[in-house]
Amino acid sequence: MKLPFAHSLRKIASLIDREFIGHPDFLVTGLNEIHKVEEGDLVFVDHPKYYKKALESNATTILINTEVECPEGKVLIISDDPFADYNKLTQHFAPFGLWTKKETEIHDKATIFPNVTIGDRVKIGRDSIIYPGVVIYNDVIIGDNVIIHANTVIGADAFYFQKRENGYNKMHTCGSVVIEDNVEIGASCSIDSGVSGVTRIGKGTKLDAQVHIGHDSTIGANCLFAAQVGIAGCVTIEDDVVLWGQVGIPADVTMKKGSVALGQSGILKDTEEGKTYLGSPAKEARAALKEIALIRRLPDMLDLR
Repeated sequence: MKLPFAHSLRKIASLIDREFIGHPDFLVTGLNEIHKVEEGDLVFVDHPKYYKKALESNATTILINTEVECPEGKVLIISDDPFADYNKLTQHFAPFGLWTKKETEIHDKATIFPNVTIGDRVKIGRDSIIYPGVVIYNDVIIGDNVIIHANTVIGADAFYFQKRENGYNKMHTCGSVVIEDNVEIGASCSIDSGVSGVTRIGKGTKLDAQVHIGHDSTIGANCLFAAQVGIAGCVTIEDDVVLWGQVGIPADVTMKKGSVALGQSGILKDTEEGKTYLGSPAKEARAALKEIALIRRLPDMLDLR
């Protein structure tokens, strides 16, 4: 999430009443979690496993729960609860509020059916069609010639929680969704907003019904997803990927350009470009089919029939 204007380190630290290390006038231009950070951003980290990743990331302000040596060109804010303090900052700059269609832009050639709900700062392009029952949350950008079928939800909160002794603390969502030109999204799909970045659906991609895309995932151009595909947060799908029905992909996996996942496959690690996969955990389809054939022969081979 980019801030409306740059704030000084002193100002940001004062909003959460924390001490800082670095020049007080150092500028913070955005707030982002680790998968989406850019220069000028603030990122939080609260586990030693991820200290190095955060400190070496593109983020230049690190909200951290221990004092460490400050990398050159960066500043630190010391907090005993970075997750909660990050939430305070995002809620300050992107507070919850009722939708009034403020700053929303809908092209006069777009078709919006009755019973569509549209939030603030939404943009809908030329010749796009939004069918009844669709809900479009704040800050969603929809390109030209996009079709969104009935009862789909675009931009709902990221499924991002931190476990505490008293339950789960929710990460405040303040990101967005971008749907590029010529995309078609089937009925009853759900595309979650980025936590503080962008969930993106690339140009020309087609989604069947009941497809779920998690927060901060990036879907490339001209992809084809059949019904009930489930994609977790922070997944990267490159161009021309095909996912058949009920394929599942966990967080941080990349499917390379032109790769294919056959029905009900679980893609648990990065794929190779142009290859076809089957099974859960998935492997190259030819190898998986050979294994299935051998397993069918096992009773005869062991004289178990």
